[in-house]
Amino acid sequence: MELDFTKDDLPLMANTSHMLVRHYVLDLDVDFKSHIIGGTIVLFFETGRIYRKEGNEQVEGACHSQLDETCHNRVHQACCVPVPNASACSTKSGCNDFAVCGKGENDPSDKNGSHGNREQASGISSSKNCCDIEIHGSEDFLLVLDCCDLSVLKVEEVDVAVVPGIEKFISSAKLMDASEDSGDLRNQIVHELVTLPADLWREQFHYYKCCSQAPACGELLFVTGPWSLEIRKAGVQLPKDFPQAIRIWYKTKPEGRSFSWTTDQSDRPCVYTVGSPINNRALFPCQEPPVAMSTWQATVRADACFVVLMSGENAAEPTESKKGVFSWFYYVTMPMPASTFAIAIGCWAEVRREACGTDAQRNDDDFPLFSKADVRIFEQACGHLPYPCRFQDSVAAAQVVIPHRLFAPWHLKKSCEEVLLQLIPQCLSAAYSLLGTHPFSRLDILIVPPNFSSLGMASPHIIFLSQSTLTGGNHLCGTRLCHEIAHAWFGLAIGAYDWTEEWLSEGFATHLEDAIWSAAQQLPVDEAKEQRNLKALLRWQRLRDEIQNSEEDLQILRPNKENTGKVSESGASVIKHGLNAGKTFLQVHYLKGYFLLWYFAGKAGEATYFAFLRKFVWDFHGQLILSQDFLHLLLKNIPELTGYGLSVENIFQKWLDCSGIPKPLLEESRAWQECRLAQQVNEEVAKWIQVNQRTRKRSKRKRRCEEDTFQKVRHRWCELVIKHKYIAGYNDVEKFLKEDQAMGVYLYGELMVNEDAKQQELAYRSFATVRDQMDVSSAKIVNEMLF
Repeated sequence: MELDFTKDDLPLMANTSHMLVRHYVLDLDVDFKSHIIGGTIVLFFETGRIYRKEGNEQVEGACHSQLDETCHNRVHQACCVPVPNASACSTKSGCNDFAVCGKGENDPSDKNGSHGNREQASGISSSKNCCDIEIHGSEDFLLVLDCCDLSVLKVEEVDVAVVPGIEKFISSAKLMDASEDSGDLRNQIVHELVTLPADLWREQFHYYKCCSQAPACGELLFVTGPWSLEIRKAGVQLPKDFPQAIRIWYKTKPEGRSFSWTTDQSDRPCVYTVGSPINNRALFPCQEPPVAMSTWQATVRADACFVVLMSGENAAEPTESKKGVFSWFYYVTMPMPASTFAIAIGCWAEVRREACGTDAQRNDDDFPLFSKADVRIFEQACGHLPYPCRFQDSVAAAQVVIPHRLFAPWHLKKSCEEVLLQLIPQCLSAAYSLLGTHPFSRLDILIVPPNFSSLGMASPHIIFLSQSTLTGGNHLCGTRLCHEIAHAWFGLAIGAYDWTEEWLSEGFATHLEDAIWSAAQQLPVDEAKEQRNLKALLRWQRLRDEIQNSEEDLQILRPNKENTGKVSESGASVIKHGLNAGKTFLQVHYLKGYFLLWYFAGKAGEATYFAFLRKFVWDFHGQLILSQDFLHLLLKNIPELTGYGLSVENIFQKWLDCSGIPKPLLEESRAWQECRLAQQVNEEVAKWIQVNQRTRKRSKRKRRCEEDTFQKVRHRWCELVIKHKYIAGYNDVEKFLKEDQAMGVYLYGELMVNEDAKQQELAYRSFATVRDQMDVSSAKIVNEMLF
């Protein structure tokens, strides 16, 4: 079955059923002049679940890999997915298309510096071809990685056997068994390294780093395609015999879609990962499917004027690698999907409390965190892969506020001090009171450049916030911060097994942001309830609007329905609508997911629901889930919900597998409209509109007072300016479109729909100013609105 590259589905090409990456070691140099990041990445693998050798026989069976353990040995049947045959795998002539690396960066065979001698439409091997090729040995095994917009220069096998001291982790018997074949010996060493116990993580990470610097013992053949990097070793026909440690020399391309080269609000150069629909495959070759949960460590070098922030457990301190160049080192010990990796490099200023300095732990040691003696306080074992888990650490479990730092462009440092700085410990403490142990040991928060297309994005140990959150006062900033903090539990510590089930991340974070923010403000119970009812009404109105103005396919929370979580036999799949630019700006998954959880909490009672949620976090942290995992545990622990006719099948039918507004929600909507606070807001907005229509008769001073009031909610102010053609406010709209791109996309549509010449001219002029700095999805959507 052929993959249609004209559709908006995102292919996940990596054959994770055959080999799973367990650890990445990145060593990179950042060049702001050429807009290129280059260097090496070393990948350490474990043979996947399908093929493993026992004695002299090849069997299909259990493998102690992430694929099985992460999901409680859940067996997902292979299903038909719209994928093509890999031309380099399906025929002998295809294999001749592989290039031997190492011809040099300026080799004429490849103008782009990628040494596959031609770029082809790489595909996902069908189940039949994978089995025929690997069982009958008719072709070499192909390792397929997710990759695009990269120039791959060389791929080589790493000689881990020459690393001093590596033999200490391998029994003499195993060494003797493998010593007859040097390839077997190297693979046995890697296997022992990746399966070391969690309490030996320091030694493990040390030897990962040493192995990454070991010499090569042979170059591998490879070819790059639009979505993949395919690697083979001549004569190797089975995954178990393929090198388990490989080094890839590569460099990014300036137009790479995983990150943005831009300038910050102080007009200084920076680069950061933008949360692209293609995730990080244009930053480094990787296995994108979420099941490929791995740890990583990274060394990044940049000019001394830049600060490197990254997903990492340690608060890195720079060291001078050469004159004028600093080196930054980060690492993560909790296995995470490669898509969660985030990095931001710029001239960031650290915003500190006076006399308190920074809260984050600093240490020159490569791996300073966690005491060597693990202190366990719970008898119940965690259900995830072994790693140094904070839920089992008595010190971490009692940590109400984790160490944190705040960074921003210099121009916004004062705004951060006034609005954001004091909110961080309040929100972290409130989240802890609701959900318990913080999954991550520390947190960096960064105000990112104006071209950021969202209000926020959470990654392990780091949160990106839009500058738009600073202009809305404490409420907008606080609620968004609470939303991103909630993702530490839902979206990161507990991830979706199938990316199409976004509601498992965004629905939970949207529902939790209200509860966390109420706790952070220490509101009385009645006032907190009123505030949540007002938010529910606003979300209800937004959901109705989106349902009326979006495609039905994009409104379904489980678009793959009964096929959710299923992949091809190789482990490859496609993410339905993963490349749809418009989907990026829809909030249906946020809102319908929010209302489903709101419905559960209302029926069960908030105290009962949040007590269950803490149990759910304990049972599933560090793992990937499907919707039914949550629903089964919910109905088991709160059996009263079945009295309302709720079952997993019923919830699928009425909430998750259908478009439009769920019928149970229609019955609940009257309560919000009767909320006193909602009625008050509606009255104030109506009153302001009446005042605006008489504005020319008012004094300039009075008008300025009214305008200043509405500047506190700038997006709504701009909507009203456009709706009522208030020419005096057009400069505010133009400024908003330039400085608040995360919230400004919809305003272009408002400017065009009125068919007013002045407003359309404003839209064209504003877009021309910011188009080159906008992310790809935003620019595409606005371009469709305007032209």
